[in-house]
Amino acid sequence: MADPILELIGVRKSYNQGTPVETEVLHGIDLAMAPGEFCALIGPSGSGKSTLLNIIGLLDRPTGGKLLIGERDTAALDDAGLTALRGETIGFVFQNHHLITAFTALENVMMPILVGRGFPNGEMAQRADRLLEQVGLAAWRNAKVNNLSGGQQQRVAIARALARQPAIVLADEPTGNLDTKAAESVFELMREINRREGTSFLIVTHNLSLADRCDRTIEVVDGKILSDRKAAA
Repeated sequence: MADPILELIGVRKSYNQGTPVETEVLHGIDLAMAPGEFCALIGPSGSGKSTLLNIIGLLDRPTGGKLLIGERDTAALDDAGLTALRGETIGFVFQNHHLITAFTALENVMMPILVGRGFPNGEMAQRADRLLEQVGLAAWRNAKVNNLSGGQQQRVAIARALARQPAIVLADEPTGNLDTKAAESVFELMREINRREGTSFLIVTHNLSLADRCDRTIEVVDGKILSDRKAAA
């Protein structure tokens, strides 16, 4: 494997730590992802997938073990450092798109860049325009997102996730609220971006037919990795 873009070493996560009701939900996770990988994360409800994704996405801290992003040990970072690293390296796509419905598609895609730089400029709009073109929504750049279909909204969300050129996109059930045709379209879009740009994807999904089309499938059960298999060549 090439130098990993992220690595978890013995990662554990407990809630209510130090109390009589302390509960450990992740039990020593070892996981690494190389640049350009397109991976599925599967497992039953309550298996620890969302907790694991929150830790990888720097939205929560592990209570044991190490998380390395690139070669940076995230335990050494304060909250501001984690926020900065998250913005530089990680994009997010959620089941519920979390777009700002009063804004246009273009404005939504510009938001992460604006947060990173603090002020708008023409370069931001140009990048957002290019991303909307890549996801097939150039004609809807000035449409309010609440006037778009569910599949189109997820395409805007993907463009937004790519706004700061992250090394990895974390997608949490990105097709879960879509019909079959829209789900296929969104999946193929992520796959195309992965192949064209080399962006890594880690996709949480209950759709096993989609998971089977990923390069690698990681199965989490009861807070442990049960299997980690690559697709047949």
